[in-house]
Amino acid sequence: MPALYIILPILCILVVGYRYYSAFIAAKVMALDDSRTTPAHKHYDGQNYYPTSRWVLFGHHFAAITGSGPLIGPVLAAQFGYAPGFLWLVAGVVLAGAVHDFVILWASVRRGGKSLAEIARREISPFSGVMAAIAIMFLVVIALAGLGLVVVNALYNSPWGTFTIAATIPLSIFMGYYMFQWRKGKTVEATIIGVFGITLAVILGKPLADSAYASWFTYGSEALIVFLALYTFMASVLPVWMLLNPRGYLCSFMKIGIILALAGGVMLVNPHLLMPAFTKYDAGGGPIIPGPLYPFVFITIACGAISGFHALISSGTTPKMVEKESDIRPVGYLAMICEGLVGVMALTAACVLHPADYYAINTSHAVFATLGMTPVNLAMLSKEVHEVVAARPGGAVSLAVGMAQVFSGLPGMRGLMDYWYHFAIMFEALFVLTTLDAGTRVGRFLLQEFGGRIYAPIGKTTSITWSVITTTLIVVGWGYFIWTGSISTIWPMFGIANQLLATVALAIGTSCIINLRRAKYAWVTAAPMLFVGVTTLSAGWLSIRDNFGPMAVGADPSLHVQGWVDLLCTGIMMICVTLVLADACRQWIRVLSGRAAPPVVVAEA
Repeated sequence: MPALYIILPILCILVVGYRYYSAFIAAKVMALDDSRTTPAHKHYDGQNYYPTSRWVLFGHHFAAITGSGPLIGPVLAAQFGYAPGFLWLVAGVVLAGAVHDFVILWASVRRGGKSLAEIARREISPFSGVMAAIAIMFLVVIALAGLGLVVVNALYNSPWGTFTIAATIPLSIFMGYYMFQWRKGKTVEATIIGVFGITLAVILGKPLADSAYASWFTYGSEALIVFLALYTFMASVLPVWMLLNPRGYLCSFMKIGIILALAGGVMLVNPHLLMPAFTKYDAGGGPIIPGPLYPFVFITIACGAISGFHALISSGTTPKMVEKESDIRPVGYLAMICEGLVGVMALTAACVLHPADYYAINTSHAVFATLGMTPVNLAMLSKEVHEVVAARPGGAVSLAVGMAQVFSGLPGMRGLMDYWYHFAIMFEALFVLTTLDAGTRVGRFLLQEFGGRIYAPIGKTTSITWSVITTTLIVVGWGYFIWTGSISTIWPMFGIANQLLATVALAIGTSCIINLRRAKYAWVTAAPMLFVGVTTLSAGWLSIRDNFGPMAVGADPSLHVQGWVDLLCTGIMMICVTLVLADACRQWIRVLSGRAAPPVVVAEA
């Protein structure tokens, strides 16, 4: 199947979705009004609340929400064939994912930049606020572990890739000072410097990897986990303008630029999708994702179609930086549409690989030996990219190889496949790191907000002491899962947690709409909530029954602890979400029947 036959219709659908559907929601459901004072102005503190121009904020938001999920999820889901992935990515992002992000960002801006749990407390009940907070904390830890594991698997023993990623940290700090301290308003100048710096880091990585200094950037997985923890700790504690904001802005150029370049490359090269539309693993038993196509394709492709993690960004850092309400539409809806395009391109890059090569990269040597397949181009690919690519599970390496194949297929590019591969690895790692730093900061906000109800000083986000303590707890939490887990255990649990939180966020959004006396538009969030909720709860039960449960009580004692941890985390999240949904339904019935008045904060919104 030529890739263009699928890509062109998808692009048209995404454009139409933003042009018309988001405009309908903005006008009829939200009534966006630039005369309202946003939290960035009302609560300005120069650290967390900071008015930011539309496209810089778009860059931060897009970089923060677009982690490895839209890259890795579609690549792993290629196990089921290309057809299920493309269908879910397009329908999911237009009708569910972008709506989810858009509505929660609007709801948070209208409520002073409050978190998702606080909005649940106000819009549904204090009980739902507590349940949502518990579910959110589990999600933050599990999601960051799933995203971080991808970076570790891609960069261990890779000096070229590690050097390139490390170079972006001081570069981002320099840009922060340049844009917000030394040359305020000179965003174009800072952008030129940043893009040049990133490109130079990729180019210099090759001679460094071939030099005597390569050992300086060659680390095993344990050391990389420690470095990731230290970086995200620093990014969470420092003011947003110093590292988080400029890094997100800088990386957004890289992300969008590479995705557009990949789309252009696909159109010019028009490679054939070698993966079939459906595979023999649709009924289950696959070597990468163990469950059946339904419901597991919908939790494997989480980010890119719909992601509950985005609700944390849309009610975390982003609403505190919105300059005016009309910015909510491009930042909230359009950023997610762009992420959907990322997912489409990632799935395309994975499916242009020969199936045998795809499985050889994404499974261990022992697992691949049981599949009865023989690699076709694997040895040649390893030689061309100057890396061992076999048995690198997690999706990042196979995606980078697929992208490099597309780019090297352009005229005059064949001899540059190693550069394209490492450029792609840097591109993927930047996706992850910008989500890790923003996600850790959001986790810190949530933990401080929740802890502040027990001991008031904890809730002061300007407190250095409590910022350090809460950030440490978040980092240690996700670091534990990376240290002890694998992609086959972390990613399904991440997908379940992510989609369960999306269900909660859509329920909260539905409550906001109903409480505003606009119940006739509640279907905008209620319909995707029902589909995602039923699908994800089904996936959670199957994972407990067929995956985590057998690990917890199986014959291998080394898996018992991890199995019980995964089982209990998944079970607690499912219970919390079910309770929130039941409480939300109760509140909707009371408001719609006139037995309860909507919250005052919503009536004034």
